[in-house]
Amino acid sequence: MFVLYGSRQSLFTRKLEAALIFYGTRFEFVSKRGRADAAQIEQRAGTNQVPVLVTPENWALADTTPIMDLLDQRFPDRRLFPSGPLGVLVQAVEEFLDEWVARTMVHYRWHYPASADFASRAIADGDETAAEFIRSWGPRACRATGTEMAFHQKAAEAEYERLLAAADAQLQETRYLLGDRPTAVDCMMLGGFRAHTLHDPDPKKVVERFPRLVAWNLSADAWDGRGELAAFPNSTGFARHVLAEAAAVYAPFLAGNARAIEAGAKAFSLDTYGENASYLARAYPERSAHMIRERITHRLSTAELGEVEAWLRDVGLSEAFAPQS
Repeated sequence: MFVLYGSRQSLFTRKLEAALIFYGTRFEFVSKRGRADAAQIEQRAGTNQVPVLVTPENWALADTTPIMDLLDQRFPDRRLFPSGPLGVLVQAVEEFLDEWVARTMVHYRWHYPASADFASRAIADGDETAAEFIRSWGPRACRATGTEMAFHQKAAEAEYERLLAAADAQLQETRYLLGDRPTAVDCMMLGGFRAHTLHDPDPKKVVERFPRLVAWNLSADAWDGRGELAAFPNSTGFARHVLAEAAAVYAPFLAGNARAIEAGAKAFSLDTYGENASYLARAYPERSAHMIRERITHRLSTAELGEVEAWLRDVGLSEAFAPQS
């Protein structure tokens, strides 16, 4: 049996939880915080972050996207990253949600006092000293991801509301966001709902304006293993919405972050939503984009490679994800 170590207030823990449910496998959810063996778990996984998944072979794994890629090989009939060009599209959409929209979850949680108080107490499990420390950490995370200023906070919220509207519209047509079976994209949206925006008081008011999404969150787990995804390259209206947003804001961020890393800079600034924003230069977004490039390079036929490269140019994401020549 799998053991999922994490936190119910962690977006990526709840993303992986949703994935394990969709795979139809048995697993145990264990809170890592306060465990006597927490340091051992972190040492084995090579990270102090959550989640950590311990497999039936007793492997300790971290990083949800490669974990799900591995699980796809174990549960091929329920894979959450399809093969071929459609798998690239799924991973590109998931990337935007993982690496860009996740920062809006952080903003909602730590810039609104009621949400910060609620979340910190839940994460600390009643330890007020720990809760106070967690509340002091939150705004630093916001500064690192470009939502320090009020202008960018409001713009990020507007972007999230557009995402919710696109998801709401899509669920009038299909059971899941990219068709009639779930993908990693659905796991990420559900992780956001279950860890953050359907519980933290302030974003909860926003999501509850979309009752179809609230109902979907409750029913999405009941997947029977059947259904088809919308075909590449058009996919669904939701996918097209996300890809357009990614081309407008995430691709420039990725390019700026890569330049900063190459220059050895700790931070960089970038025009985002029409005004300058400051970001911490981080290695992980480049690593995550590299996973997409690796999928394109090593898992596509020559013909499929040509299709994907043309599609990336069409959607404005060639610089972000096309393999470097």
